[in-house]
Amino acid sequence: MSGVVYWLDMAGVIVFALSGVILACRSRMDPIGMLVLAAVTGIGGGTLRDLVLGVRPVFWVTDPTYLWVILATVSVSLMGFHYIHRLSRGFLPIADAFGLALFTVIGTHKALLLGSSGTVAVLMGMMTGVAGGMIRDVLAQRVPMVLREEVYATAAMAGGIVYVALHALEAPLTIAIAASLGVTLGLRLAAIHWHLALPVFAWVTVPPKTHDEAAPLSTPQKAKERVRIIRRERKKR
Repeated sequence: MSGVVYWLDMAGVIVFALSGVILACRSRMDPIGMLVLAAVTGIGGGTLRDLVLGVRPVFWVTDPTYLWVILATVSVSLMGFHYIHRLSRGFLPIADAFGLALFTVIGTHKALLLGSSGTVAVLMGMMTGVAGGMIRDVLAQRVPMVLREEVYATAAMAGGIVYVALHALEAPLTIAIAASLGVTLGLRLAAIHWHLALPVFAWVTVPPKTHDEAAPLSTPQKAKERVRIIRRERKKR
């Protein structure tokens, strides 16, 4: 792995670990809980990616620096606990967006490096970006962002597709990384700022049409259930 990609991976671990610490603070967890949430967020996605791709041992076993980085992030966070606790609730989604973009690039790059097809590489990039956050949210008893209607996994997939396309065109590594980061981060931050969301398919009850009691041949109509597309209403700023 090139030096640029390695340091981007470390940056992603720090950002995701910090998001785990912030959520642990809001969930009133002790320092061990903070460490657990930081660890699963920082290395959970990459661990699952390596297991699926058959990489043995996984990356953080080969290079324990990742574990020390997570421990250092939690330690520094504990010293600045009062400042972290006062961060606005909008900071967590933003930090998560940066981690998502960084890990999407790392996962896609590593899959291609191991000889995976473009389709698999995109899926591995998405898995690397979203799996750690999913585990973090489940442990904190929250609905994972990837399972909501928010533009989250879609942003990761778009960034992965851009990276794979530029790799196929033999573009320089720095350009492929920058473009993939920009697409993933841009889509996610735009979704946060403008409250963009994918439509939701749901069962809804359709009330019966008005029944005319005076009409002799009319029959009572029952309510019916239909699948409808429910679009998320944008919040007024």
